[in-house]
Amino acid sequence: MSKQKWENTLGRTLTLICAAILLITAISITYFIGSKGLATFFKNDVSIGEFLTGTQWNPDGEPGKFGAFPFIFGSFVVTFLAVAIAAPLSIGAAIYMTEIKPRFGKKVLKPVIELLVGIPSVVYGFIGLSVLVPFIRNTFDDTMGFSILAGGIVLSVMIIPTITSLAADALEAVPQDLRNASLALGATRWQTIWRVVLRTALPGILTAMVLGMSRAFGEALAVQMVIGNTTALPTSILDPTNTLTSGITANMGNTIAGTVANNALWSMSLLLLIMSFVFILLIRLIGKKKVM
Repeated sequence: MSKQKWENTLGRTLTLICAAILLITAISITYFIGSKGLATFFKNDVSIGEFLTGTQWNPDGEPGKFGAFPFIFGSFVVTFLAVAIAAPLSIGAAIYMTEIKPRFGKKVLKPVIELLVGIPSVVYGFIGLSVLVPFIRNTFDDTMGFSILAGGIVLSVMIIPTITSLAADALEAVPQDLRNASLALGATRWQTIWRVVLRTALPGILTAMVLGMSRAFGEALAVQMVIGNTTALPTSILDPTNTLTSGITANMGNTIAGTVANNALWSMSLLLLIMSFVFILLIRLIGKKKVM
């Protein structure tokens, strides 16, 4: 066998091994979390309907209550609030970086925004606990500051770099010929951005928003520090609540492996895994979408 064929064979073998390891790891994690999470319903006789729609969480009661709806509701509310705050700011920043001041955006603004990704989540949570929670407490009456609003704002700051960077990449990928053609037909600069550039980059921008949602949905520590960690259903964004990730981190150390309470937490983990699959599916579907 010649040296070139040997190197090609070695390269294919190594890449196949790497791909197999990733595939086996993903399947193993899915199987492990799935088996642990489903044990709640098939071994401990907890109703799936009660788990998904129940509003009482009391593992130590007789009998125990395992209604995870407050955690599910809190996760979705905080995530959507964070995206509602972060998306306009991020898209606006991306437009400024790529269409208004591209030289300044590439050399200064984009590196600064990307640096925010490296800040640990505990720092965001501590800043929210030290600054945001007291601000909400002093601004609004009848609130302790720990609230959906605090969690949403902290998460929005955390996902702004992700959405901004990906949205800017999507805008930069729009061919310059489309801009030139629009301007040549008499469109203003803003009309070109709004009707041509944004429409063409829409799949990439939507993908950035979904990735931001995925990032926000899976965040635990920063949210746990400012959200209040209560199992009561909130009635406004100023009320405290809880999320799936916060509930897992707060209670996992207080349970024994194999017990109903422990399996119920694994069921919450399974819900997070399913939501991750949903976000991945959305990204794949958006990626196939073509905007005319």
